[in-house]
Amino acid sequence: MALPVEYFIGLKYLLAKRKQTFISIITAISVAGVAVGVMALIIVLAVMNGFEKELKDRILGATAHIHVTNLEGSISDPFALAQRVGTMDGITAASPYIFSQVMISSGTATTGAILRGVDVATVGKVTRLPQEIRKGKIEDLDRKTTNGLHGMILGKELAANLGVSPGDIVEVLVPGGNITPMGAFPGVATFRVAGFSESGMYEYDSSFAYVSLKEAGRIMGMEGRATGIEVKVGDIYQAGRIASRLRVELGYPYWAKDWMQSNRNLFSALKLEKVVMFIILVLIVMVAAFNIISTLIMVVMDKTKDIAVLMTLGATRRMIRKIFALEGLLIGVAGTFAGTVLGVLLCYLLRRYQFIRLPSDVYYISTLPVDLSPAILLLVGTCSIVICFLATLYPSRQASLVDPAEAIRYE
Repeated sequence: MALPVEYFIGLKYLLAKRKQTFISIITAISVAGVAVGVMALIIVLAVMNGFEKELKDRILGATAHIHVTNLEGSISDPFALAQRVGTMDGITAASPYIFSQVMISSGTATTGAILRGVDVATVGKVTRLPQEIRKGKIEDLDRKTTNGLHGMILGKELAANLGVSPGDIVEVLVPGGNITPMGAFPGVATFRVAGFSESGMYEYDSSFAYVSLKEAGRIMGMEGRATGIEVKVGDIYQAGRIASRLRVELGYPYWAKDWMQSNRNLFSALKLEKVVMFIILVLIVMVAAFNIISTLIMVVMDKTKDIAVLMTLGATRRMIRKIFALEGLLIGVAGTFAGTVLGVLLCYLLRRYQFIRLPSDVYYISTLPVDLSPAILLLVGTCSIVICFLATLYPSRQASLVDPAEAIRYE
């Protein structure tokens, strides 16, 4: 199938002759500039997308989708409330918990921590805590040692800060745990380290300590009560709607807060950062598009006589505009294709070999996550080609304004 004359002439101009090597070099630079911009845009958006997805998965693995609390204090009958909540539409499981800040001492080190009392029978239905335990088992929280001590599971980083290993003894200091005639004094409880948990998020692994709900209630003076109810839903993106329904159905003084509300600042910052990075990298592609403008202007200047001859042979101004617009568009498509291939290849290497490591105490996660979706490729490719096409409008218009009589007067 023969190419239309506009395509044929545009391709011929791109493949410059030996005496026009300089134009060929500028064309190659234009293609490379677009390719680098597209590659950078794909990689950055894939990494930002992967970072958001990984962070979301780890947060939802360590905590529940919805938390139900009592605005007037603790929940007096948590198991009955959990059973009632668990039967509501869209909710798959519910589990009571106790949450408090404490001090933990190992004899050689003391640090602040967050004590979480969990129901061993139901916590695995709501969070991934049982799967995140690297040493020991969730059932160890309900078991006593020969000296009568209950088990405690520490976050991996928290255990490292305390310098303890499974089988060691730790003391938990609860602020205001004991009320005496002399005032409130910290309560003290002793536990045996039963194992470690590793969620992959430094913030959680360095601060969470897990005990059974019953033991947490005993040392906190909350026997038979709980801080709240953890809820798991079938569709995480419906958590906001389900939380609103819980607030209506349970009524005051109960309050339900979904995971998006709890982490709104974090995910809003990620979304804003992704938008800003997209704008910055689109500007890089626009800078590369200026090379296309300069290339086409030089081609128009070099091909002025050819344009005049074409017009005397019957070529319309619209055809001349199309020739140079197609030439610039071919540069943009070539650069976009090359950048897409390089971007996909580098994303694959980053995801496959994970050769870029991150400090987990700063970025929550230890490796650079990559999540490349077809939507990213479509968005980047479309934006790049549109920008390159817009860059061809001025040079192609100038080419169509050539006066053939002036161009060949002295030939």
